[in-house]
Amino acid sequence: MSQLAINGGTPVRTAPWPQWPRAETAEHAKELVAEALTSGKWGGDGPMEQEFARRFAEFQRAKHGVCVSSGTTALVAALEAAGIEAGDEVIVPGLTWIATASAVLEVNAVPVFADISRDTFCLDAASAEALVTSRTKVIIPVHLSGATTDMDAIMDLARRHNLLVIEDAAHAHGTLWRCPDGEVRGAGAIGNAGCFSFQASKSLTSGEGGIVIANDEAFADRIWAFKNVGRARKEGGEYVLGHNFRISELQAAVLLAGLECLDGELETRDANGMYLNDRLGALPGIRPARRDPRVVRQAYYGYIFAFEPEVWDGVTRNRFVKGLQAEGIRAAGGWGAPVYGMPYWKVRKERYPFAARYDKTSPDFNPPNCPYSDRFAYEEEVTLPHAMLLGSSDDAEDIARAIEKLWQHRAELAQQPAVSA
Repeated sequence: MSQLAINGGTPVRTAPWPQWPRAETAEHAKELVAEALTSGKWGGDGPMEQEFARRFAEFQRAKHGVCVSSGTTALVAALEAAGIEAGDEVIVPGLTWIATASAVLEVNAVPVFADISRDTFCLDAASAEALVTSRTKVIIPVHLSGATTDMDAIMDLARRHNLLVIEDAAHAHGTLWRCPDGEVRGAGAIGNAGCFSFQASKSLTSGEGGIVIANDEAFADRIWAFKNVGRARKEGGEYVLGHNFRISELQAAVLLAGLECLDGELETRDANGMYLNDRLGALPGIRPARRDPRVVRQAYYGYIFAFEPEVWDGVTRNRFVKGLQAEGIRAAGGWGAPVYGMPYWKVRKERYPFAARYDKTSPDFNPPNCPYSDRFAYEEEVTLPHAMLLGSSDDAEDIARAIEKLWQHRAELAQQPAVSA
């Protein structure tokens, strides 16, 4: 009789995982949404939006926050405010969500793909530095899933080459980093700006939405202008050709409710994340993202690790993921490709002439040289959604037991034909 659930055996886990968004947060959000509905101020920089922007900036240890309509528009507004012009180059990691790179295209600049670190799965500073040219203006490190970019290395690189740093912190609500001077700063508050998403699956959500945080007031005012149709934030301020990237007061109400719960949720996720680091790090062919000792608190959009197929005797990453799913573990293989390999990465030279090097329809198309981004995305990446870390240590142990079970029966797991792996 088969031992593996994928072949008819008994799964390790049948109990449900914690719900996301959490019912407790939803109940409190109802009260604040009702207050917003009766306030007569449903949008346009209302009091709840202003309160949330201030409180979230403080939460991340930044001085200013500007709410926007999404994590993508946060990046666009920050790049606009940074003065990025047509043909400027912006370094981004090869492995990230497409918005990190597409936001660069939206301001008519050129995303330049650097490789990721084998340890953290985040932007590798040495790879990024090798790509700096006279046209490079910005570097966008991404704090990926349950990992943190080496921000000391990124900031040192930026200082030496006179670059701006815009952190893509869409996965890092609550991450804290100890800087060289000993000061602890939140993700997004280390560089010149930090961009967050509040999309439905994020660890702080209003269904959709985003925010840009910054420490420079003038820079924050420019971001506000670009998100608010170009209006100057203060009397006598600068008008720009902007966008409507605003959020509603109802979204701000939901975010305020979520922010009140975030500290406790971060504590639970971080404890379970560290538990999994210890348990999974001891298993053959499983390599969790390295937790840098400068990380004071790690936020999780998901739990991310590398599956090393060469150790698993013929088991592919996709087969491993399906085996985990059958055992009751909500695993996924990430996005399945680096940005430039995603099916919706369509860069036509007619629309994006400065980024024509990425036009796949062109006969001289040459993919970026990011060997580990390719290997990790196509063969190794496994992620677990952050809601799984909101349970108990027993819940986290179920994840480890399921992987141990697959390892013990890897010969059976490998028998599935590769066509369905």
